[in-house]
Order: sequence, then structure tokens, then C-alpha cells
Amino acid sequence: MKKDFLKYQAQTTPHPLGLEVSHAQGSYIHTTDGQSHLDFVAGVSACTLGHSHPKIVQAIKDQAEKYLHVMVYGEYAQQPAVELTKLLAENLPDGLNKTYLVNSGTEAIEGALKLARRATGRTQILAAHQAYHGNTMGSLSLMDFEERVQPFRPLVGDIAHIKFNDTSQLSDITVQTAAVILETIQGGAGFIEPQNDYLKKVKARCEETGALLILDEIQPGFGRTGKLFGFQNYEVVPDILVMGKGMGGGLPIGAFTASEELMDLLSDNPKLGHITTFGGNPLIAASALTTLQELLHSQLIPDTLQKETLFRKHLKHPLIQEIRGRGLMLAALMKNSEIADRVVLEAKDRGLILFWLLFEKRAVRLTPPLTISSEEIVKGCGIIVDILNEIAAE
Repeated sequence: MKKDFLKYQAQTTPHPLGLEVSHAQGSYIHTTDGQSHLDFVAGVSACTLGHSHPKIVQAIKDQAEKYLHVMVYGEYAQQPAVELTKLLAENLPDGLNKTYLVNSGTEAIEGALKLARRATGRTQILAAHQAYHGNTMGSLSLMDFEERVQPFRPLVGDIAHIKFNDTSQLSDITVQTAAVILETIQGGAGFIEPQNDYLKKVKARCEETGALLILDEIQPGFGRTGKLFGFQNYEVVPDILVMGKGMGGGLPIGAFTASEELMDLLSDNPKLGHITTFGGNPLIAASALTTLQELLHSQLIPDTLQKETLFRKHLKHPLIQEIRGRGLMLAALMKNSEIADRVVLEAKDRGLILFWLLFEKRAVRLTPPLTISSEEIVKGCGIIVDILNEIAAE
């Protein structure tokens, strides 16, 4: 299978990890050679309730027996999508009450950027240095990492950058600015949290100038930081909220949410201001609805903070400089990138799945399913510490 995988399926790197997956259950991915791998990555924060959660599987089966795709987005009322968007509105602050469902986080970013320009009549978008919002053309245009964007120029125009957590650059937000788009917690840059009320200060400046604040919750969202959404930790409410990854419980989905007044702008002048064939797909909406219901009716969200404490307790080693992040959105920063590489690759051989971050090469990603047990956390941390001990002894 691996040979055909490399020959027929387009790759994203020259050297993919190449595990041959047989099945996955709970916190484990099982491979065709009979090995079990404890998953500390969760599909890059996507498998919120672990692998093949029985309630999600049942919801998918139940919906599949009723109907699959019936019409392009926004034309027919379909129960899973209606219930999902209603439940979201009931659990979000006032002003975030209407949701557009799409197929991925990066598509949701595209829709949010279009909405900001449509609503304000302005064109300038401000993003953060070392931002990562996806890889479609608009999302890629928000990135300032020249090595990654240069081969694809020209990009979408009138985009500038400010430094995350630097309040001296708030004056860059002006009456020419349509929107400021920020990750609530910077992901690829190293799981960097906002400091000193930074997001509140950005929102205040946006209100002064008439710009909109877009917060990218694609990774922090859906319980990973101890709140349903990461922004709820920082006492700020965005004008446009973008979500994805863990929203679908393992199926592909994205969404952006704003006020009814803002969202209705996409339905007219021009009509079909944003359109998607498969957004709101009933099978995927059923999975997302079940995921959200389980998060709201269990202790999984508050338990992420206790599990964070467990990670921090058991990942103490001289080669780990710090652990960044919140809840189960954590990154262990090693002394250098070579150590991080060895930890990820050697852990794979010992039955533990780890991964990297996009820009911060010293980081080892720790984003397991929210359903991971305390025993599994301790087990995985033990493998990491054993590897570090061996490296230190060399």
C-alpha cells in the first residue's frame, strides 16, 4: 500500500511518515503490521472525540440511511445543518448568531475575507507575522513567510502584517482597514497566546476605525483550550469567527459566523456572494452536531485544563525549554530543531504519534483527542522522556 501511496497519491512533502493505517479507535491508530500507535496529534487537532467515537459513527450511519447530498448550500432546509447552526448560536455571544457552513478551515477564511471587504467597502487586510490560516490563495496571501509564498506569487493584494502581541502597531489599523485577522492562539508560530489584553486592544482599535476583527479558531476551537472557543479565555468577541478542524469530529468541515446583519450581505448584491456545493453536507453536519452536543453535555472541555497540568507535570526534562499553549493545544519546545526531529521520528518507532509545527522548528506538537485518558497521557510522556534521556546520554 505504501508503494502505491507514493506513486499515485500526490504528496505534500518529499518524505511523508507513511504509516499504513488499518483502523483507528479512541486514542490509538492501528497499522497494517499489527502495531498500535498512541495518538498525541489527533489528525492535527481534528479528531476532537478521538477516533471512531461510537456516537459519531452512529450519527453518520443514521443520516446516511436518510439522505446524502441533495442541493447546493443554502437552498434546502436540512435538519443536521439547521440544528448545528442553531446550537452554535445558542452557545456563542450575542452578535455571533448566523453561520455559513463550508468544507474546510481555509475555505472559511476565504469567506470571512470576502465578507469583511463586502461589509466595509474597504480592501486592506491586516494579518500577523508568522500567521497561518490555510493554503488556498486568499489564506496563503495572509502569510509572510517568503519561502512558502514566493513560488505562488502574485498573491491577493492589499494585505499587510503586524506583529502579534505588539501594541505599538495598533496604529497600523486605520480607516482604510477592512479587517484585522488573527489566530486566537498563533499555531504555526509556536502556540503563542495573546498577552496583556492584546486581543481586547485590537478589538477596541477596530471599533475606533470601523474595521472588523476576524478571529481564526480553526485550531483552538471546540473545547481544546478549556472553553468552547479560545477567544472566551481573553474577554473579547470577534466580528467574524472562523472555525474548522475539530468541529467535524474527524470529518471535513469549516464555518464562519457573524451577526445576521453581516451574514445577510452575502446573499444579495451580488446574489450568491459566497457559494459552495457541499458546504453543510448532511452527513458531515450530523457528525459536527454530535461532536458539539457531546462537548456541551460532558466534562471534556473543563477536563482539558486538568490534562494540561498532567502533561506539564510529566514532561519535565533539561532538553525541554518550555511548554507553550493552553489546555490540549500544547507544544513542547526543545533546545533545537534537531532534537525535535529525533523525538518525533523515534517516537513513531515506539508507538507514539507526534508531529511538528509549521514555523517553530523546535516545537513538538501535543494535541491529542480531548477524550484521551490520564493513563494514556502519562504513557506517552514517558516515551518522550525516555527518548530525551537517551539523547542527553550521548
